[in-house]
Amino acid sequence: MAIPNYTDLKLKMSGPSKVITIGTSFQHVYECEVKCCNHAAAIIASRELVTLRKEVTEEVPDPKKSTESFELAEGSKKVLIDPGSPKGKVVCIGTTLSPK
Repeated sequence: MAIPNYTDLKLKMSGPSKVITIGTSFQHVYECEVKCCNHAAAIIASRELVTLRKEVTEEVPDPKKSTESFELAEGSKKVLIDPGSPKGKVVCIGTTLSPK
């Protein structure tokens, strides 16, 4: 059986012939408390990270999906960027935009 005394930072327990007293300093107690808080914060952060990874992986688009299946929206038309260019690059412009 041990009896902790938090005001004096002592731990007393019965020994084979007398009482055993273990003491420490306030500085050591403070350092241990800081380490415990940092450890607890790391555990909480790692659990949050696992949750965030699950949420992000659900939202990630499939990289193998073809982007060539893009369909134009209604009310848009293709316009050549440079009519003199041999590549014939086009841009899609919406025709149903508001005057603003």
